[in-house]
Amino acid sequence: MPRAKRNKPYNPARAHDWRSRDLLRNAEVATVEVDNPLALEPGEKIVALRSIRNDPLARLHSRRQIDEAQYQGGRAFQNDWERAERGPRAVDPTREYVDGGQMREPITEGQRKAVLRLNRAVRELGADGSALVHDVLVRGMTMEQVGQRRGLRSQRWNDYFARRFQECLDRLALIYGFATAHPVPVKDPRAESRGPSSLP
Repeated sequence: MPRAKRNKPYNPARAHDWRSRDLLRNAEVATVEVDNPLALEPGEKIVALRSIRNDPLARLHSRRQIDEAQYQGGRAFQNDWERAERGPRAVDPTREYVDGGQMREPITEGQRKAVLRLNRAVRELGADGSALVHDVLVRGMTMEQVGQRRGLRSQRWNDYFARRFQECLDRLALIYGFATAHPVPVKDPRAESRGPSSLP
């Protein structure tokens, strides 16, 4: 006769694994460490899965192709875009006019500040950089799709767009305050005029 299985006592210190086991066939996920929503003490973390299928920024971050400051700068741009986009809507001429209809939503202070930050970001990124950031962060396009949209289909152009997008994310991280500017070393002009023979 087999021996009866004994129950192990409950151990509250053991970490919970809340990752889903029943993923869809076409799911693309990555592990991420997040704050535990059911934690008793602040700062406790759990490992969760996030979908990266329609999120190029999360895909680059999960593959360690961009750092945390670049990721946070890109997310801040997306957040500002969503806030600014939610503003007053245009008049739809196909809808029937109703007397006493809804009043237009006023523009909030948060929307106004988001538009100002977006204007600054577009100004600092330039026309090409802001178009690239908009394609990737707002439309969710990959580098291959960006190249195809512009009629440039080689691997060399994909690599160029990837490097240029990382430069734009660096600039966004500076704009939104997630990174600091690197000081540029300045050469002493007197040392250059003396030449190498006059050094002690």
